[in-house]
Amino acid sequence: MILAKNIFYSYGKENIFEGANFFIAKNSKVGVVGANGCGKSTLFKLITGEDFIDDGKLEVVGDIMSVPQEVKRDEKMEKAESIRDYLDPYYEKQDYELLKMLSKLELARLSLDGKPQVLSGGQKTKLAIARALIFEPEILLLDEPTNFLDIEGKKWMMNFLGRYAKTLIIISHDLNLLDKNIDKIIELNKNTKLIEEYNGNYTNYVTLKGDRETLLVHQIHTQERKIIDMKKGLVKIAGNRSEKGVRQKLNFARRIEKLEEALPEMPPAAKKIVIQLPEPAWIGEVVLMADGICKAYGEKKVLVDIDFNIKRGERIALMGQNGAGKSTLIKIFMDMITADSGELFKDDKIKIGYYSQEFETFDMDKNLLDTVRDKCEMAEPQLRCLLGRFLFPGQKVFQKVATLSGGEKTRLSIATLLAKNYNLLILDEPTTYLDVLSQRLILEALKFYKGAMIVVSHNPEFIEELNPSRKFWLAENRMELCQNF
Repeated sequence: MILAKNIFYSYGKENIFEGANFFIAKNSKVGVVGANGCGKSTLFKLITGEDFIDDGKLEVVGDIMSVPQEVKRDEKMEKAESIRDYLDPYYEKQDYELLKMLSKLELARLSLDGKPQVLSGGQKTKLAIARALIFEPEILLLDEPTNFLDIEGKKWMMNFLGRYAKTLIIISHDLNLLDKNIDKIIELNKNTKLIEEYNGNYTNYVTLKGDRETLLVHQIHTQERKIIDMKKGLVKIAGNRSEKGVRQKLNFARRIEKLEEALPEMPPAAKKIVIQLPEPAWIGEVVLMADGICKAYGEKKVLVDIDFNIKRGERIALMGQNGAGKSTLIKIFMDMITADSGELFKDDKIKIGYYSQEFETFDMDKNLLDTVRDKCEMAEPQLRCLLGRFLFPGQKVFQKVATLSGGEKTRLSIATLLAKNYNLLILDEPTTYLDVLSQRLILEALKFYKGAMIVVSHNPEFIEELNPSRKFWLAENRMELCQNF
């Protein structure tokens, strides 16, 4: 059971919660949603006691475990002698049970005797999820548990969590996960700094939230019309210079000022966000072509005789299970790694914009404005306008990149890509960290991009809306043209 009453919390100068309330009953399944940067991961830290509220009451009853979006340092993992010791230190499970779970989480190649410290960030995260599921705490917190899973892995995760008999709280942008076996949605409202509660699954939340926002927008428009009428009335009495007339004008002006101050902020989804993209630089008919590409790591053959081409303005979707070689192929296209054999041809005028969910191109110590300025030849007013359209308004542009959430870094990365005249975009899992509003924002921007595009994604809905010219499935070292996912 978790009870929050009138909680306040600030991070630096930014208020995250201002008098927020919520209640999570024992053995309930709760989805946590909200715009990137609204404090979802912070809320988990407050619940687990990693951080503390400034004021109010936060009561947590029951043993608790939490798995973050990406495990970078886990003290228990660092000290574990083996993967087996980390997963099940009290040896309550049989080896085959552990291996079965690892297989479902796409870690079948790992040995229980192996060292967990040498694994990648994604593998460590999946290992931490497996450990949490094995321990079965009374309260389990999972932050984006399907981020590093392919389609089959996501299905297994959804079914497993559906059977979880204790309290489960999930932060996720995976709408299928939030629609299955969820009792309640709590939304962290970035505008009001409050926490809103909605009974039912995500679909029910969308309906109720839409009704609430429709009413709010109507109330805002009604209040705006009232303010306009009052300002017209103020103009009419402006000519009265008597002492009584001056007092009347001052009182009237104060009333208008108070009404304007009390006017609620328009819901983000109701705002019209239009992103004007530059024209891609001119390029020939065939942008990039690969012939007989092969790549192996030791005995493991990742790519075998891959043939590929993309033409000017064409959109190509690249799908496949984790470890199938999608990122390897992209890095060959980017000249980040070299193929063992085969040939790669690029048009002389190719200009590639590359997005990776690892964010390796960012200087984390720079602020947002300087980051975009380094990548885009624009005046500061244009840069700030661009950042505002990607939901970085006002003083937010002076925030350091290191302080951004994963979703905010994604928006920043896509903003820099779409601000330049690249004629080929290569996007590796662009929706991984994005909330629903941000996914829609990025999707609408990409729809109007006129250059060539290669998109790697585990999100079939996102791919379908992009309407790619061709779809490829990469599996067992080879690439096949496919009609469906």
